[in-house]
Amino acid sequence: MQKVSLHRQNASPLLGGPRGAFTSQQNASPLLGGPRGAVGSEGGFSILIPTYNANSLELVTQLCHQAEAIAGLEWEIVVGDDGSTDDAVVADLRRVGEMPHCRYLRPSHNIGRAAIRNLLAREARGEWLLLIDGDGSVIADDYLKRFMEMIDKVQACYGGYVMEPGPEDNLRWRYERHAASGHTVSKRQKHPYRCFNVSNLLIRRELMLRYGLDERFRSYGYEDVLLGKHLQKAGIEISHIDAPIGFRDYESNADFVSKTEEGIRTLYRFSEDLRGYSSLLDTAERMGSALRWAFLRLYRWKRKSWRDNLSGHDPSLFVFKLYKLGYLVSLMSRSVSQELTVEEH
Repeated sequence: MQKVSLHRQNASPLLGGPRGAFTSQQNASPLLGGPRGAVGSEGGFSILIPTYNANSLELVTQLCHQAEAIAGLEWEIVVGDDGSTDDAVVADLRRVGEMPHCRYLRPSHNIGRAAIRNLLAREARGEWLLLIDGDGSVIADDYLKRFMEMIDKVQACYGGYVMEPGPEDNLRWRYERHAASGHTVSKRQKHPYRCFNVSNLLIRRELMLRYGLDERFRSYGYEDVLLGKHLQKAGIEISHIDAPIGFRDYESNADFVSKTEEGIRTLYRFSEDLRGYSSLLDTAERMGSALRWAFLRLYRWKRKSWRDNLSGHDPSLFVFKLYKLGYLVSLMSRSVSQELTVEEH
C-alpha cells in the first residue's frame, strides 16, 4: 500500500483523533447525546465522495440537507480529491471543509481510483459507509432515508443509478438509455455480484477495510467488479434497492470511445481475476480460435470506419458492440500490443 501525505480541512480544529476523527460544534441531540450529527467513536454513518475534477459542492449540499433532516442520525461527509487539476473545482471543493460535519481530504498526488476510495474508508469514522462518485447528484428527497432503512438488515447494499437525459446524438446517452431496463432492482438481483457499482454502495466499514478495492487498478474500469467477486467468495451478500443516484455529465463521443477502450484494456490486463464476471470477456473467450481469427480480420478491416461512426453524430449501438468485442479480441491476440502500455501513472 502506497504512503501518501494528506491535506485535511475541516470546520472543527479537532482533527487529532483516530481515523481522521472530527467533532462538531453543534447543539446536543436529545436522541443520541453528545454533538448532534457528529460521528462518535462507534457507530455512525460516513458518506464518502471520491472526486477528480468534478465539482461536488452541490452534491455535498444536497446530502447535508437530507442528513440534517433525519432525526438522531450520526453522520459525516468526507470528500477525497484525487489530485484535481482544475483550480476552480479545487477552490469549491475546499469550501466543503468549512461546512458542518464535512471534511475535505487531498492526497499529495493522484493515487488512483481504487486507492482514493480505500483511503476514504480508512479515514472514515462511521461504522457504515456510503460511497458516491463526485459527479453524481441526488434525485430523490428520501434518498438517504432509503439507505437508512437498510442499515443493520444488510452487510452491503447497492442503490443503482439513472442517467438524466442527454443529447440525442450522444453515444453514452444512447447506450445508457438502451441499457436502463437492465438496471432495475429485479434485474440486478438476478446477478447481485455482477450488477453493482462501488458508487452508490452502502457497506460496513469493516468489510470495506477487509476486502477493499485492488489498488493495482489505477486506470478506468472493473475495480468494483473484482470487489464483487471477493465479496461473493467470502459469502457477503449484496442487497439491491431502488435508491438511485443521478448522473448528467456526458463526455463527447470520441472521449467516451477512448474511455471504453481504457476500460477494455483494464479488463484484458486483469482477465485472470475477472473471468466469469464480465459478459464481454466471456463472449471473447467462448469464441473458437477460427472464429476469433475471422472476427479479428473483420475488426482490422473495419476498425477505422467503426470508430468514425462511434465518434460521429449518429453512433450505432450495434457497431459499439462489435467494436468493443473486436478491441478486446485484438488485445487478446497481441496484435496491438503497443496499446497495452497505455496506463495512467
